[in-house]
Amino acid sequence: MNNEILKSFLLATRSQLFVFFGVLAVFGMIFVFNRQPFGLFLYGAELAAFLLLIYLIVQYTRYQGRYKAIKNLQPANARTLEDLSKSADPIDALYEEKLASLLQENRELENLHAARQADQLDYFTLWLHQIKTPIAGISLLNQGSPSKEAKQISQELLRLEDYTHMALNYIKLEDSSAELDLAEVDLDPIIKGAIKKYSILFIYKGIKLDYQPAGMRVLSDGKWLQNLLEQILSNSLKYTASGTISIYTAPGKEGVLVIEDTGIGIRPEDLPKIFNKGYSGFNGRLHEKSTGLGLFLSKKICERLGHKLDIESEPGKGTRVLINMSRDEIEVFD
Repeated sequence: MNNEILKSFLLATRSQLFVFFGVLAVFGMIFVFNRQPFGLFLYGAELAAFLLLIYLIVQYTRYQGRYKAIKNLQPANARTLEDLSKSADPIDALYEEKLASLLQENRELENLHAARQADQLDYFTLWLHQIKTPIAGISLLNQGSPSKEAKQISQELLRLEDYTHMALNYIKLEDSSAELDLAEVDLDPIIKGAIKKYSILFIYKGIKLDYQPAGMRVLSDGKWLQNLLEQILSNSLKYTASGTISIYTAPGKEGVLVIEDTGIGIRPEDLPKIFNKGYSGFNGRLHEKSTGLGLFLSKKICERLGHKLDIESEPGKGTRVLINMSRDEIEVFD
């Protein structure tokens, strides 16, 4: 017997129990004052208690079923209401009617909200795709100019493009129905593509690149993997004022790619929270460069690809990002 349900049932029937024992007490006093045989009173009390017990058992059985049905009732599934045994109490029936009405209204509001969100998401996605055209046009017009301003414009355009891609990647990652195109890909062309994209920042900021070819083939989605490397490389460039960014495979660790910089680093107390959405950390807030989404998206991409992402950092000395490309063996059945 469930103690929680029994306690609730006793609370619900306490008034009836009080009336029963009150009536017994009144009749007991009448028998005593009129000097009636007390055995007759005990017989009547036992018979009344037996009938009360049968009544309580029947009521408890019904109460238990209704209690469980109501407790398991969810706003998204009002069908549970149909499983409730109909109460003879008009007030209970009115409660059920009002509850069904409220649940129906809640479902309609949820459907309306979902439709509005879908419309907003469609518009936002369309806008993100369309904004690429003017960005590409401005970039093309800006090419070939040797002026310092032109170089600064190129950097800002690259940053704008990064934010656009970040938003698109976020939308795609939230879509659970999006499929991955897993294949065995050569890692070096993907790394070179990411480096080429940010070559202008390497040149403008005077940051050295130490790239040691990985010579590695991995099972992954090439497009998403490039998005991951670009995001990490962008972070390294953002927080490295001068020095070197190194890309190499970890010695003694098979399938682990390392992207290491000599930037400002991350404080130890910030490290456990750097993958939280919107968390920028002390250095990010101090330099006003962080959106708090870069590492969050990087972690999400790694989880989607089946890779592992770890970060080691020391303030003032730099950060090491380790991407474990290895995956569990996949068995293919014919």
